Amino acid sequence: MSDPTTPGPREAFYLAEAQRLAHTGSWAFTAAGFTHWSPELFAIHGLTPGGTAPSIAAYLALVHLDDREHVAQVIQKMLADHAAFDFTKRIVRPDGTIRYVRCVGAPATDWEGFVGTGIDVTEQEELCAALRKSETELRQILDLAPQIIGVLGPRRERLYANRVALAYYGVTLEEWRQRSFGPEVHPDDFDRVKALVDHSVANPAAYELEMRLRSGDGTYRWFLVRYNPLRDDQGQLIRWFLACSDIDDRKRTEDRMRNETIALREDLDRASMFEEIVGSSPALQSVLAQVAKVAQTDATVLILGETGTGKELLARAIHKRSRRASGAFIPVNCAAIPPSLIASELFGHEKGAFTGALQRRLGRFEAADGGTIFLDEVGELPPEAQVALLRVLQEREIERVGSSHPIAVDVRVLAATNRDLEAAVERGTFREDLFYRLDVVPLRLPPLRERVEDIPILVEYLVDRFAKQTGKRIRNIEKQTMQRLTAYDWPGNVRELQNVIERALVLVEGETFAIEESWLTKKRGRTGSTLADGEKAMIEAALTESQGRVAGPRGAAAKLGIPRQTLEWKIRNLRIDKLAFRRPD
Repeated sequence: MSDPTTPGPREAFYLAEAQRLAHTGSWAFTAAGFTHWSPELFAIHGLTPGGTAPSIAAYLALVHLDDREHVAQVIQKMLADHAAFDFTKRIVRPDGTIRYVRCVGAPATDWEGFVGTGIDVTEQEELCAALRKSETELRQILDLAPQIIGVLGPRRERLYANRVALAYYGVTLEEWRQRSFGPEVHPDDFDRVKALVDHSVANPAAYELEMRLRSGDGTYRWFLVRYNPLRDDQGQLIRWFLACSDIDDRKRTEDRMRNETIALREDLDRASMFEEIVGSSPALQSVLAQVAKVAQTDATVLILGETGTGKELLARAIHKRSRRASGAFIPVNCAAIPPSLIASELFGHEKGAFTGALQRRLGRFEAADGGTIFLDEVGELPPEAQVALLRVLQEREIERVGSSHPIAVDVRVLAATNRDLEAAVERGTFREDLFYRLDVVPLRLPPLRERVEDIPILVEYLVDRFAKQTGKRIRNIEKQTMQRLTAYDWPGNVRELQNVIERALVLVEGETFAIEESWLTKKRGRTGSTLADGEKAMIEAALTESQGRVAGPRGAAAKLGIPRQTLEWKIRNLRIDKLAFRRPD
């Protein structure tokens, strides 16, 4: 009868095939040496299967020289302690190739020896070595990077920081792993940073922010911190990578430039007294140079420029630099006064001069005596007022409405318009002799699109001014916002820029000034249709409806909601033939 512990031919075949496929051989060992080596174990060592198991000396001869002493010590310990073991060694085959073999053994249960396996793990060891090498190279690369780099787990647990990070914080890797970001962030930035971190935990996505980080010596520097999540093939978050780029020098430069800009603007304001006329472009400086010269004289100045360019500011600057600076500066918007009242507003009236004149009233010219009067929109003066103004410029005297006694006045006249007065002279709507009296020293204020280089300093100035008015603190101006403001052509000039900035300051919530791109979208439909054309069309429609009648409850003036005298003046100014709208009886 055969031994039941000895496998039969079929079982032996299956066992050998399983060991071959698994690159695993089996062995048995006693203090005298090996008593059994399976065919696969011979194959692993590059030996011919079917031989006798090697002696201990022959076995050690198969072990790599650098591992031989360690393996001999393991065998001695195994025999002394009679305990299980698991180690990996290198062997050298007869052909010189080196293989890694993992030896796993345990004491036999029914005799004094040991049984175990030898597993060829060369491919796994080489792969691990390659991974370790790759990881080492990656860490070397990260250590050479000038940024602070960190690797976090999916729940923001700290895993790795590069050499630059550890040097900046003055800690070891293990100490860094035990820290939290709270003590590292500047107290003024903490709430803002924590809000973004909390949001990113709930909604993992790449983002960046600027913050100040505390170094090992207690000082802070500005960094641009970028966070990027890493997901596996199933979309699960497995890592956070962060890179912190030092931007402290840039921030300090920006602060210094901002302070220098503010100081320069304040110096300009103090030295030149040009109030809110801010800018250093050649076009603007050329005008201001002329202002400095003409201000010391009493010459009449005609200020030309588009709407919103700051004509009144320029007039105030002329007055403040003149010998009349201690006198009054009286601004008058000629377009805002009804034609029937313009004479009374400018020259005053006597008691009873007209219905409603209950007492004597001084006009704007008398109020400006010894100082300066600024006639804005002078091109809108009706013909009667143009005659009276011409007399003031020629004779330096006025007559109140309802009086025939001239009154001498010592007033410097500054005028401004956005209209083409020469064209108005040709059309007959503006007196030629008055034009030449006003046009002694013409000054043209350039539109904002002709001094684009002034936009950044204007933006800084206006943001600072309105921020103080609204009680807000603005530390930064978004770069994209500044690019938008500089690229826009500003048809409304400085006044439009001022309105946009004031609106943004009302709505802004943080410390960064920004505007929406839609705010600077040009409104369509302006080309080919001027304000005068629109006004003319409205008047003609009212005249058509009233059949050419101007006065009365059903007249055009009542339909438009304006005084009859004002409408009559506009009809003449726009050259409308009101008779053409009358229907034949």
